[in-house]
Amino acid sequence: MSSSPADEARTFLDDHPEIDSIDLLIGDLNGVLRGKRIPRTNLEKAFRDGVNLPASVFALDILGNTIEATGLGLASGDGDRVCRPVPGTLMPSPWLRDGRQAQLLMTMTEPDGGPFFADPRQVLDRVMERFRQAGLTPVVAVEMEFYLVDRRRDGLGMIQPPCSPVTGERASQSQLYSINELDEYADLLEEVHASARAQQLPLDTALKECAPGQFEINLLHCDDALKACDSAVLLKRLIKGVALRHGFEATFMAKPYGQEAGNGTHVHISMLDEAGHNVFAAEDGGPLGTPLMQQAVAGLLELMPASMALFAPNLNSFRRFQPGLYVPMAPTWGYDNRSVAVRIPSGPNPARRLEHRVAGADVNPYLLMATLLAAIDHGMAQRLTPPPAVTGNAYAQVAPSLTNSWSQALDLLATSAPLTEALGADFLEVFLANRRAERDHAMQAVSRLEYDWYLRHV
Repeated sequence: MSSSPADEARTFLDDHPEIDSIDLLIGDLNGVLRGKRIPRTNLEKAFRDGVNLPASVFALDILGNTIEATGLGLASGDGDRVCRPVPGTLMPSPWLRDGRQAQLLMTMTEPDGGPFFADPRQVLDRVMERFRQAGLTPVVAVEMEFYLVDRRRDGLGMIQPPCSPVTGERASQSQLYSINELDEYADLLEEVHASARAQQLPLDTALKECAPGQFEINLLHCDDALKACDSAVLLKRLIKGVALRHGFEATFMAKPYGQEAGNGTHVHISMLDEAGHNVFAAEDGGPLGTPLMQQAVAGLLELMPASMALFAPNLNSFRRFQPGLYVPMAPTWGYDNRSVAVRIPSGPNPARRLEHRVAGADVNPYLLMATLLAAIDHGMAQRLTPPPAVTGNAYAQVAPSLTNSWSQALDLLATSAPLTEALGADFLEVFLANRRAERDHAMQAVSRLEYDWYLRHV
């Protein structure tokens, strides 16, 4: 007997009588989770019939303002679309309301039941279809960096590193890979892992990153890129929620502190054929992989300049691209080299993969993955050849060429035929209008630095 859409809801409610409400979540263009909260009595109906949300949820900027230039606001009547549950994402949220809360990811559909063109999750699914038709399965893993910051601001109203829960001392040193600092924040990190287990999020390792209060948490590799991005989106929410319970704020801003390392999102990608063989692993064990892998690298490098608006989606994103802080400044690649943009990690040959190191932690995971896979598909379809792999310090050998201008990044994306074709011209029209409007708004703000430098001296 086939199961009905409501069976998942019914089973969940039977297994979790303590749950009294559920958050229905959908990520906007910025990756900000929006949606509705429903009582448990409405959950089966949500599975059966979906829930209505306005299409303009994908017209919202970071402040929640509808950007009318997207065409999704009043010009279209600000109409609703039906959002459907993402199977397998109905899970408890143990850090919320003493465990009485749950959450469920949703995705938006058109009136005919097809995918809504501006939903980033559907954009990724559209790119994935290219690989399905080719009999290839990307295997991906996402690594995310974040800062814990004190909820109290300093005397100038700026953020400051946290005070250790154990010693009470404010973090002031790098202490990369410090086990002592992992111990000091062990209660918080253990609750992150426990909550992730409750939500069936495949956490791998946690480590202390290279700035005060900075950490990294990695997800295990997954042969379903959509599911991997679902996990990344939900892990962000989880980390922020658990941090608040422990008296901190967690931020995935790309560059919270001007003089410290930024937060990045690194993505590992290998590729399986229909027999389950990794087509990136050379038979002779060569560290630079197969010709197919090198074509994938070449596609990533060729489309990297045009991809910057997706890797760095806001004003703060571009502050991360500064020399000397392990942020790629040019389209480069190499073996076991953390100074390049696309790194081929060392390790067993059957696990040969590439690691993309450009995007910030503020990226929308679905759009990041869609862009990377579109570039890989482009490289393989066109049988591109990458430049020579870099050995040694790429920063000293290759001049910076990736734009650090938000405006130029948007213009480069707008003129990229491969990305327009892969992501959809209708989607990019909405994305570009949204990001340009937010940039225009940001340019109206005058910073404290400008007053300090220019008010009395020009």
